[in-house]
Amino acid sequence: MRLPLIETERLYLRELIIADKKELMKVLSNPESIKFYPNSFSEEKVENWIQWNIENYKKYKHGLWAVILKEGDMFIGDCGITMQDIDGETVPEIGFHIILEYCNRGYATEAALACKEYAFKVLNYPKIFSYTRIRNIPSQKVAKKIGLQFYKYFEKNGEKQIAQVVSKD
Repeated sequence: MRLPLIETERLYLRELIIADKKELMKVLSNPESIKFYPNSFSEEKVENWIQWNIENYKKYKHGLWAVILKEGDMFIGDCGITMQDIDGETVPEIGFHIILEYCNRGYATEAALACKEYAFKVLNYPKIFSYTRIRNIPSQKVAKKIGLQFYKYFEKNGEKQIAQVVSKD
C-alpha cells in the first residue's frame, strides 16, 4: 500500500496506482458523475488517466491522488493538483471527482482544501486555480468554499469555462 501524502480529519490522499482502475471507474465511467465532461470514460481511458497522473507525480511532484475515506479504508474518488491550460496560461489547478454515493458530504471540499494547503506549503505555488464548465455549479461552489474567487471566463474545447483563483498570501 502507498503511504498517504495528505491526511485530513476523515480522509487521506495517496498516489493513484493501476490497481485503482476498478474503483476510479465508479466515478469516471458514471455518466451522472462525469456529466460536465464531453463523455464518460472507457476502461482504457481510466487506465490512461491513472498513467497520466503517475507521469505527473514524476514530472511535477503532484497530480490527482486517490481519495480514501479513513472509515472503512474506502476509495471514494480522486483529488489533486494538475497543470492545466487556462486561456493560454499553464497553471496549477485543483480538480476532483467523487463517487456519486459519497457526494454532498463535504469530502470534495475537505480534500480540495487539503490540496490547496499542500500547493502553498509544500509545492510553494503563489496561486492555485480551478476551472470548470460554466454549467458546473457544484464544483464552482467547492472552489468558493476553499477560498477561490472569480478570475475569468474563457473558451476551451468550444465551451465557455469559468476560472477561479486564490493567492498564497
